[in-house]
Amino acid sequence: MLQHAAPSSATLPRTAWRLGAVAAAALLAACGSTPLPPWPAGGPQAAPPPPTATRTVPPPLGTQRAEVITTPIPQSPLPGNVTDAAPPPPPAAAPGDEPLSYSEAVAARFPAPSVRYDTPGLADGRRAFTTNAELAQWLRGLATSAQGSTRAALLDLGASQRGMPLHALVLTRAAGTDVAALEASGRPTVLLIGQQHGDEPAAGEALLVLARELSQGLLEPLLDRINVIVVPRANPDGADAGTRVTANGIDMNRDHLLLNTPEAQALARLVRNYRPVAVLDAHEYTVVGRFLQKFGGVQRYDALLQHATTANVPEFINKAALEWFHQPMVAALTAQGLTSEWYYTTSTDLNDRRVSMGGTQPDTGRNVNGLKNTASLLVETRGVGIGRTHIQRRVHTQVTALTAALRSAAERASNLEQVRSFVARDVAAQACRGQVVIEAGPSATQRDLLMIDPQTGADRSVRVDWNSALELRTVKTRARPCGYWLAGSAAPAVERLRLLGLQVMRVAEQGSLLADVYQETGRDTSARQDVRGTVAGSGEIVRVQVTSARSAIDVPAGSFYLPLNQPLANVAVAALEPDTQNSYFANGVIGGLTETARVMAPPSVVFEED
Repeated sequence: MLQHAAPSSATLPRTAWRLGAVAAAALLAACGSTPLPPWPAGGPQAAPPPPTATRTVPPPLGTQRAEVITTPIPQSPLPGNVTDAAPPPPPAAAPGDEPLSYSEAVAARFPAPSVRYDTPGLADGRRAFTTNAELAQWLRGLATSAQGSTRAALLDLGASQRGMPLHALVLTRAAGTDVAALEASGRPTVLLIGQQHGDEPAAGEALLVLARELSQGLLEPLLDRINVIVVPRANPDGADAGTRVTANGIDMNRDHLLLNTPEAQALARLVRNYRPVAVLDAHEYTVVGRFLQKFGGVQRYDALLQHATTANVPEFINKAALEWFHQPMVAALTAQGLTSEWYYTTSTDLNDRRVSMGGTQPDTGRNVNGLKNTASLLVETRGVGIGRTHIQRRVHTQVTALTAALRSAAERASNLEQVRSFVARDVAAQACRGQVVIEAGPSATQRDLLMIDPQTGADRSVRVDWNSALELRTVKTRARPCGYWLAGSAAPAVERLRLLGLQVMRVAEQGSLLADVYQETGRDTSARQDVRGTVAGSGEIVRVQVTSARSAIDVPAGSFYLPLNQPLANVAVAALEPDTQNSYFANGVIGGLTETARVMAPPSVVFEED
């Protein structure tokens, strides 16, 4: 199918494709002048529920009613022709109570909630959390037991590096559970992800609770207004081994742009296909460890929260994330007597006493999903390094925050779709115009941070050097191109870009483009870095310095063109500008600077889409 640079599914004669490029670009640019209606300042302005809906949005789990307690799905013969063996018996009970990681005075600060959550991994006497086999059976049971207008389906997202299935559960009241049915329902989709890091179990256990409550419990009425997809365990190999990283030693939550792991690829494919308006990424954070060693304190907050904080995330996306998700989550946590703060961490280097908010690099799920025009937020509970200590409270914290996010998405359903529609047009209209940020970093300041005295359990204030991601510091900018040309040899990069949701077209006939080509002025090698230190499994990267020179370049048939007049254009900028640590060039996905160029005028070339 022949196409010009502007994204389209229509089929026209080749001449029309050449002549239509400039007109299409002008049309898309005109869309950018369409203002967003006044930002809703009052209460939610969600569309009314369908006529058949009679129930109201429920309160957060754990509010007043004890019925929020969930029970494990009883083991039963698996449906159909599934031949999976039944899960093995749970690990034996640990003898006695698990030793505390700190004093009784500190532990007293974190009493168990008034409700009790019950998943396989939360059963009394368990050593281990829910196993991969138990998790699969739990989700399968929910998929086969949904009743009435609620539909639930188990999605097979692929397999981990060790062959474990990657599962997601789709929950909806649409006519079906496939992509087309969810789109046709007119309801926005929210994606919940847990356990990208295998040693952060409360996130996975909480998502099992939420999956059940959405399919047959107190949260089921939310499906009148939103669709929900739950991925309780994105890194089953890490969960099985009790490690942060995947089986090959890569931190998958630094792999959402490069897509080197099948686990990150699976999530990218899910986001590309189902197009969620919001992504909530559930984690846990270090409680003692290097914080105790550096600052003599224990972490005090039940939850740490942060939205996308990387260059080029659209303003209205983060406004929605802050006002419609972050604020309701904080309010819900406070109502439950739970504390929260901005997410922060510190380097594994004990001599580095800086404290940093979540990173500003476009590599985490939080930041890459923000570049995909979703309200993207991180929810972290205090759990790494303390085993099963306070596990009910940790799960309750996750459930409370994520329930608040789901409620807000349901209440703001029409607003969220309105914002996404505006942002999609606005980002596309910026092609060939103005400047684009190539690299940004946090702003250095100081902050008084509350921690807990490890002996007395009292609050103690610690003055720290603080890297704030709330105000990004621009490091490097360039003129925003109309698109990027990629050589035919860059096919591996094209495959990943398409997996990220970008349209990339193949050049059908040899032609010429006005482009800025990269010229190297210097280079060195190093490891990728984040706020924790060296990124696990990143290997050595090329840090190159470049200038650009404008010229007409010949582009052969079989090479590629990625137009920036498309909604996810900012993802392409993050991947293709070579002089950043996360670029496809720096990480060897693109082999040389001559394999890509910045196209600086609307092209008049014949294209085809694979």
